This record gives sequence, structure tokens and C-alpha cells, in this order.
Amino acid sequence: MKSQTVQRAAVQRIPSLHRHEPAPQVVRGATVVPLRLEEEGHQQRFGQHVHLFREGDDATRIYELVDGAVMLYKLLPDGRRQVVELIGPGNVFGISAIPVYECSAETLASGQAIVHDRAVIERSPELFRRLSTHLQAQFCAMHEHAVLLGRKSALERVASFIMQCVPGRGGYGCPGPSGDNSINVRLGMTRQEIADYLGLTIETVSRAFSKLRRRGIVTIDRQEQVLVKDICRVCKLTGTH
Repeated sequence: MKSQTVQRAAVQRIPSLHRHEPAPQVVRGATVVPLRLEEEGHQQRFGQHVHLFREGDDATRIYELVDGAVMLYKLLPDGRRQVVELIGPGNVFGISAIPVYECSAETLASGQAIVHDRAVIERSPELFRRLSTHLQAQFCAMHEHAVLLGRKSALERVASFIMQCVPGRGGYGCPGPSGDNSINVRLGMTRQEIADYLGLTIETVSRAFSKLRRRGIVTIDRQEQVLVKDICRVCKLTGTH
């Protein structure tokens, strides 16, 4: 149950990302150094299914997602795609250890991001520390995703993905069932995108959803809309209990 909490923590909205808004003083007793104007970056709006950058492009910018959703993926020479990370509000992406991007970034929904020049971040210890704080939870979430790809069955992978879409449940500190134990969740991805994220074929993903539906655990209203009838039953299928 811990993995879903870590992943949700990685996608929490970060406050005060808009230009000219002061950064909140969240550390008691710490000295907050205001960012200079160039360090605040600039805001970029984008539509659905837009490439912000592609693998091999010059890695000159780093992004803080304010709203929307982005998937990072890599393509193999034969055209196979692996979605390596899902980016939500508050996440940072576009960081590369080499001068070019090592993966591509495509938006899953309309939104906006704060864009920073890589050279500015390298000159600003305060901005670097701020971005690094958000990256820590993302690294933990990627470790959990590696476990999912390497050890979990197809049904466990799909159940884990569904639980990622259920806020406040399935992880450390989960309150458990109270009253209505159902929820309507929007997956925000096509079956093919889910398959590429979970390392499965689209047919296997469809079979897993059908199995959950036949067991009476979920109802599929539309391709991206799922009614989870029993959150705890889905959670028990994730392989973490």
C-alpha cells in the first residue's frame, strides 16, 4: 500500500508557481531567499497530445508542471514504446544528465507549466534546491514502477494503475473504508497508453479490465471513466498485501 502513497505524493500540486507570487515559507526557522525574476521562469500553456520535447532534442529547458498531465516515453528502434513516467501537477521533468533529452514528453491533457532555462538553474543554488525537493518523491515512485514492471502480474499492474488514480487511498496512512467505498475515477489515458506504461499489450490490458468488471469490482462507463465499486478489493489485487 505504500507505493501508491509515494506516487500520489509525487503528483501533489505545488503552491505559488505563478510569476511575482512569493514562495511560501514552509520550513520553520529557515531563511527563504526570494528568486530573481530570471529564476522564476516563464509560463507555457499547452493543449492535449502536444510534444513539449522529443528524445534527442537539446536539453535546454526544465519544466515544472502546474496543471494537466504529461507522459515521458522512450521509443525502441522497431517502434515499440515504453512510457517511463507519468507527470502530474507539482512534478519536475526535462532533467537530463547529457546535453540532449533522453526521452520524449507528450501532454495527456491541456495544462500549463513553468519553464526554466537549464543554464539559469545551474547558476541558482536556491532554485536547484527547490526543484530537487520535488524530484525526491518522483525517484521513489519510479522505484515502485520498476517493481511493477519486473515482478507484478498483468492483473496486479492494472489494479495498481487504478489505485494510482484514487486519491488518498491505498498507501501509508490510508483511512480504509468509511461509508461509501466506491469512487468514479478518470484514467486520463487510452488503453494503448496504459499498456505502454504497464509494459503490456493493449489486448492484455483490455482482458484485465474485463476480468475486474466480471468480478463486479469495477464498472466501465467509458474508455477513460471507471467506477470502482470496492476500493479495498482493487487495492488487495495490487500485489502489495
